[in-house]
Amino acid sequence: MQVFEKVESEVRSYCRSWPTVFTTASGSRLKDESGKSYIDFFAGAGSLNYGHNHPVIKQALLDYLAEDNIIHGLDKFTVAKRDFLETFDEIILTPRQLDYKVMFPGPAGNNAVEAALKLARKYTGRETVISFTNGFHGMTLGALAVTGNSMKRGGAGVPLNNVATMPFDNYMDGQMPDFLWLRSLLEDSGSGLDQPAAVIVETVQGEGGINVASDEWLRGLQEVCREYGMLLIVDDIQMGCGRTGPFFSFERAGIQPDIVTISKSLSGLGMPFALTMMKRELDVWEPGEHNGTFRGFNPAFVTATAALEHFWRTDELANSVHQTGEWLDGQLKELITEHASLNMSTRGQGLARGLVFENPEHASKVCSEVFQRGLLMESAGAEDEVVKFLPPLTTSDAEFKEGIGILADAVEAVGRNS
Repeated sequence: MQVFEKVESEVRSYCRSWPTVFTTASGSRLKDESGKSYIDFFAGAGSLNYGHNHPVIKQALLDYLAEDNIIHGLDKFTVAKRDFLETFDEIILTPRQLDYKVMFPGPAGNNAVEAALKLARKYTGRETVISFTNGFHGMTLGALAVTGNSMKRGGAGVPLNNVATMPFDNYMDGQMPDFLWLRSLLEDSGSGLDQPAAVIVETVQGEGGINVASDEWLRGLQEVCREYGMLLIVDDIQMGCGRTGPFFSFERAGIQPDIVTISKSLSGLGMPFALTMMKRELDVWEPGEHNGTFRGFNPAFVTATAALEHFWRTDELANSVHQTGEWLDGQLKELITEHASLNMSTRGQGLARGLVFENPEHASKVCSEVFQRGLLMESAGAEDEVVKFLPPLTTSDAEFKEGIGILADAVEAVGRNS
């Protein structure tokens, strides 16, 4: 462990919560150097929806690499890119009647967000973007500007301008549908709100604490955007690729965003890959106006294509996520009842779930306790008051039950010592 202390920056974070050296991983389990096995309810912050080293996806990559195919291609035409685009259009876009153009903005989710913001401002000729309380969209400057967390924003070192923050769904405790607050400011010439270019929103806020926007709220938000000529950007980076059930998390609300960002589990194998999708009429880019050296990573095209073929030609995975999510919600409610003194609650959708503690210290202690027992989980929320569930969607029933058993033991230990 000494080399990490000596050489690696103090900015490292996850390794502080999980102080061991991991070696191998398969499905929903990792092993460390001592041979200890851990169940993974973290899944690379949602980058491993299909688990670690899925055999079908991994084999597609190994076959591709063995034949001296293109690895680095900028945005050149390649067979791997063509196969991905054809498969993505056939399996994902066309059945959902989504007439999107696709751009490859760079390897990570923040690249996709930066491109979305830049495109919205270019298309509308406006500057202000509406973001929401407890939203998280990345750590680069544009993405930070639309992120709510004060600690993360404070690291920017410069003013984060051209953004207005509005209340997310139920932020005002149900006093009014929160999108009406935005509408009232847009209607009032004295509100000081400049005419926005766009609204950027997560349908389920992951880092913000598994806050779920209702279908009604999302539809109302889309209506306001259309009424005032604003573009609706849905950030589906963490909640896409089946995390809430359907491939896109916004499908449940019956909306069609103007721009969509997606990354994390898109590659299927945990490799860097991101897309910014826009309605056809919004594709006003000049050639090369937005580019990057690693915007066309061909190995990720290959694994993403394999994941789409294997998991998304039927509704089997989406249905499984819904059913397992309902089971998980029931298990958490039983745990809440058994340990009423800890004042817990639960929220979420699909396999994005949160166990919410009234005392944030209890959440961090539970995360520490489960690690000692062989389970990886992290906390989330404005005060890190939520124990977050982002397990691989392919986790077996036996692994789910084992993980919930570990969680129950950890909650009992925290309650006993509180």
